[in-house]
Amino acid sequence: MPKLTKRIIDSAEPKDTDYFIWDEEIPGFGVRVLRTGKKSYVVQYRAGGRTRRYSFSQHGVMTADEARKQARELLVSVDKGENPSEEARTQRLAPTMADLCERFMDEHVRHRCKPSTQGEYRRAVELFIKPEIGSHKVQDVTRADIARLHHKHRDTPYQANRTLGVLSKLFNLAEVWNLRPDGSNPCRHVKKYREEKRERFLSPDELNRLSTALNDAERDGSEGVHFIAAIRLLILTGCRLGEIQTLKWSYIQPGYLALPDSKTGAKKVYLGEAAMEVLDAVPRLPGNPYVICGAVEGQHLQDLQKPWRRLRQRAGLPDLRIHDLRHSFASAAVGMGESLPMIGKLLGHSQVQTTARYAHLADDPLRASSERVSALLAARMKGPPAG
Repeated sequence: MPKLTKRIIDSAEPKDTDYFIWDEEIPGFGVRVLRTGKKSYVVQYRAGGRTRRYSFSQHGVMTADEARKQARELLVSVDKGENPSEEARTQRLAPTMADLCERFMDEHVRHRCKPSTQGEYRRAVELFIKPEIGSHKVQDVTRADIARLHHKHRDTPYQANRTLGVLSKLFNLAEVWNLRPDGSNPCRHVKKYREEKRERFLSPDELNRLSTALNDAERDGSEGVHFIAAIRLLILTGCRLGEIQTLKWSYIQPGYLALPDSKTGAKKVYLGEAAMEVLDAVPRLPGNPYVICGAVEGQHLQDLQKPWRRLRQRAGLPDLRIHDLRHSFASAAVGMGESLPMIGKLLGHSQVQTTARYAHLADDPLRASSERVSALLAARMKGPPAG
């Protein structure tokens, strides 16, 4: 066996079968010559009662002297009980982030999350996570990878933070499933971006403009009757979009909606006379259990955003979101003097903190009342008009 040199390796010709040239200086260090002519450096050793071979570089990428040095280090690691061949195999077979995402969706999200939440998770996975780090091995993802992904979406803080939350959940489960060591979640210490809480309420004039646009769309037939009914119900009930979108006739009881499931669980929504009139006017489609029917037989209306964009443009309210109708319901209730606990019950909030966001609105009627009283007293203090 010669000492492996560049000249010897370069002169090695391919044969009908693969073969090895072993180095005389370091037992177990050699070159594999493939039938194709490719040559790669290998180390051969015994581990677990078996002979193992581990290819660690191609000739040309690494020189013979560099390969000899690498081979020494690998064989020393074998003497310490390591198994580079098995480690490479484990790394090769290790799940990728794309694999983890699919397991997350199948084993966790599908069984533990509501359909709307499932959709949000699927969107984050498909649009933001898999395209960026889907090919990364789960065990190799670092905090720098997460910080880079989070930073990329800094212009949309809400989406960046929601994606970070999904990633954190993914890596928590990766630890539970023994895909990463305990306490290794790379999302830790990645600081969320500040989000500006958007509270948009319809003024009386804006509500009138929106109502006029609804009436006009109903009259000229530019929007479907079920979409128009959905928007009116959202205005008059303060419900979430999904609650009205998936509303079934069987949920409607005298004076209220009995929703078997919502964001906060089973929920009773009391209906005013105006909301009942909207429901009475909605045409029922035979065989369709939903109030807000879609184009597909037996299904509810799937997309309200496209007709909503047309409607708000018609009303001259281009920045108005569907969810702002819920805020406007709460705003109107506060303006009428309803207490925050009562408003929380009307909206179906499970936590007091959620309703507390409307607390500042309760100051408006008090401020107006104080202004009227103080104006009256100030006028009296001035005495009767002269003359």
